[in-house]
Amino acid sequence: MRCDAESRDEVRKPLFALTPAFSLGERVPRLSGCSKIVALVLLLLTSNLSAAIRLDVFVGYDGILTQGGFFPVVFEVFNDGPGFKGLLELTPGQFGQGQVREVPVELPTGTLKRIVIPVFSAQQYGSSSWNIRLIDDRRRLRAETTSRPIRKNNPFGIPLLAAVTRTPPLLPEVKASGQDMKPIVARLQPDLFPDNPIALEGLDTIYLSSERALDLKVNQVNALLAWLQAGGHLVVGVEQIIHVNGAEWLHDLLPCEFTDLTTVNLHSELQRWVTSGLGRTGQSIYDVSISVDNPYAKLKPDDHFESQPIQVATGKKRDGQVLIGTETTPLAWTARRGRGQITVLTFAPELEPFASWINRPHFWAKMLNLPTEMLEKTEYYRYAGYSLDGVFGAMIDSKQVRKLPVGWLLLLLVGYLIVIGPLDRYWLRKLGKQMLTWITFPIYVALFSGLIYFIGYKLRAGETEWNELQVVDVIPNGERAIARGHTFASVYSPVNASYQLAGQQPFSTLRGEFMRTAGGQETSKAIVRQQGNGFEAEISVPVWTSQLYVNEWWTQGPLPLQVSVASRGVDWVITVDNRLDTKLTSVMVAVEKRLYNLGDVPARQGRTVTVRKGSGESLDSFVQTQGGHFMQVVNQRQAAFGYNEQWRISDTVRSAVAASFVSRTQPASPRQGQPYYGGYNYAMTPPGFDLYELVRRGDAVVLAWAPGYGVTKPINQFSARRGQRDSLLRVSVPVQL
Repeated sequence: MRCDAESRDEVRKPLFALTPAFSLGERVPRLSGCSKIVALVLLLLTSNLSAAIRLDVFVGYDGILTQGGFFPVVFEVFNDGPGFKGLLELTPGQFGQGQVREVPVELPTGTLKRIVIPVFSAQQYGSSSWNIRLIDDRRRLRAETTSRPIRKNNPFGIPLLAAVTRTPPLLPEVKASGQDMKPIVARLQPDLFPDNPIALEGLDTIYLSSERALDLKVNQVNALLAWLQAGGHLVVGVEQIIHVNGAEWLHDLLPCEFTDLTTVNLHSELQRWVTSGLGRTGQSIYDVSISVDNPYAKLKPDDHFESQPIQVATGKKRDGQVLIGTETTPLAWTARRGRGQITVLTFAPELEPFASWINRPHFWAKMLNLPTEMLEKTEYYRYAGYSLDGVFGAMIDSKQVRKLPVGWLLLLLVGYLIVIGPLDRYWLRKLGKQMLTWITFPIYVALFSGLIYFIGYKLRAGETEWNELQVVDVIPNGERAIARGHTFASVYSPVNASYQLAGQQPFSTLRGEFMRTAGGQETSKAIVRQQGNGFEAEISVPVWTSQLYVNEWWTQGPLPLQVSVASRGVDWVITVDNRLDTKLTSVMVAVEKRLYNLGDVPARQGRTVTVRKGSGESLDSFVQTQGGHFMQVVNQRQAAFGYNEQWRISDTVRSAVAASFVSRTQPASPRQGQPYYGGYNYAMTPPGFDLYELVRRGDAVVLAWAPGYGVTKPINQFSARRGQRDSLLRVSVPVQL
């Protein structure tokens, strides 16, 4: 007997609702012999299928999400029945209903599979859950579940600490009002640690105990190292030397080589560092030109802690510097790793006496770089800013989309009201045929509807257009480089249509435009199918509209350009070696808060330029001039009506450079180089997108524009009559003294 999906559903419904479907006064219909057999088989088959599958899902970092960043979703599927191929479908319970994530999965008999995908978090408030369905290749539902509600939506700008350890760190109670302002620590289990670097980008700092480092697998280690190289802060606590030596990757990563364990009786340097004005890089966390109180200086010593010896690992230095302690007895080392930083604690924070130290929460607050305003001010509030996505959308959106000015819209509305009202009544009264209004009124409606359609057609009709702007962070590693890319892509559609996209980079995913409303939202509709670490997507674009999508990706390859910046007395000697087959234009260098324009560098050629220190222009002035109107541009772009010149950005090159240091458009806090998030108009950027912190720590940042060039292949799998591709390459290097 052939039973399709609909007939199976019809048989199944009365079986599940047999008892409540009939009252005592009703007669229960009898099933024929064949129907009984079919019903019994379907019931047994359904129960066996559901009993053979166990589906679990873990969302976020221990149930914590970071607004405006990616987070991991871990699927854990166990199949104890017959093998099959299926599809995991992930949909949000509250926000972002337009975004559906799909993951193909093959489940042989008796297998347990754990799959990690990166998902973008747009929301800020509320505690939502996610719905997960497992469908087989015959479109039968094999299992479904709902994730636990999110513990917290961590606001943008509040750093998040994750810990891979037995006992997670503690953070101090803050004075800032509002539950969402309370800092929290996410505890990560090694089995659930993401193996995709994009899924780690919602984290500012990761604490890894040396014992747990042994539990990480190769793919997890690679993701952790990529996250570190791109700007993450990794803190490692050493409990036993064998833990470090047993993990070869960790042994090679540390800035020191440990050889022995010893007991240190005097460790007052820990208290001295916590109460000082120094941050986790060893630099001051305050601008010397601003007089502020140091909240850490008010911490009292812990006599019991100071009297207890502490176990410390000793060894020899490779690179970096001593952060806490002395050269002979260092308690913490720190060193750069690409754009990131590694801090090595030569002791185990989980063990006594550190575990009972009363100032331990403030120690971790400093390691996390928690805003000092949160420790001082109860009125520390954050208001919705604007998303940087809108700025790049204003650079690349199609010019075929034109908006009707509000004045003309009001004039058209007034004209319509005059025609259907006073004018119609006047001339019909003159003719003495007022009853004709039943005919003239529909004619007016039809005429004005046609006029409105004609105006809309003239304003927005056109051809399919695809524009890309790739912002690529190049992280040198010898003759090769890691490339972390943000591809801002805008598609204009003259009809209601769906379009196919695909990302084939080693790690690649897609998200919609992030809007900067108070609650946060991700616009656009798309079905994104994660294929391994790449993706295939189907996006829906309404007629006469231009929509923005963002492709986030990682890849490795040959070094596209090599740069060096050396200090020579009163001059900077800057060398840029262009290894691409395309010309680089408007090459700029930011160093010591000044911006220098080097001009063009031809394809496959190098150029050395000597500039006088202090010449160029102030980086702050440049950013405020070019980016001071970013928020107004975003607001105009999102408005339904308005003049085009108010929401488009014509100077794409200089605006893209300014967006790379967008924090300098915001009011400064007492912490040097850090934007103050306790006010209005702050820009919400992807994690690690703003480069000012690299300039502040002493690096030189080179920004090179490559017109008509893309570092990676286009993600659009359809042909467009119009289009443009450009790239902004961003390289940071230490200054040679």
